[in-house]
Amino acid sequence: MKGEMTKEQALGRAASLCSGSEYCSAQIREKLSSWGIPDDDADSIIERLTAEHFIDDGRFCRAYAHDKFCYNHWGRVKIAQMLRHMRLDAKEIEEGLAEISDEAYAEALREALRQKDRTLHDADTYQRKGKLVRHLLSRGFEMALVLDAVDDHLGL
Repeated sequence: MKGEMTKEQALGRAASLCSGSEYCSAQIREKLSSWGIPDDDADSIIERLTAEHFIDDGRFCRAYAHDKFCYNHWGRVKIAQMLRHMRLDAKEIEEGLAEISDEAYAEALREALRQKDRTLHDADTYQRKGKLVRHLLSRGFEMALVLDAVDDHLGL
């Protein structure tokens, strides 16, 4: 039948994808499903790609956490939420987040706070604090760290 992909073709195509960019097993499973590969075949393809180190969910978590922190300036909460959404193991997520140094994390929080504060024109400290806190929480930073940083920044 024209247009249907064999298991071997799917394996080659998935291996090619994984060699060009980092993917987790859930993402590859979605690709295989969209190509019409049955679940049993998808399981064996993912097992083989994992055995041959094309797929490594721990490596994916570390790379994802690093990239989203360094380039998108996301906090740990948002990164963890996205990784959980991809159905990755909690231990691997925790290990990926541990790669972010506390010093760099604190500096990223302070920089996001300074950037947002420059855009605000509220004279009322209460409204200013609320906007800063909401913004930093939406970026995925932890509530306790956000409150401490905002209070420190505003001199409260």
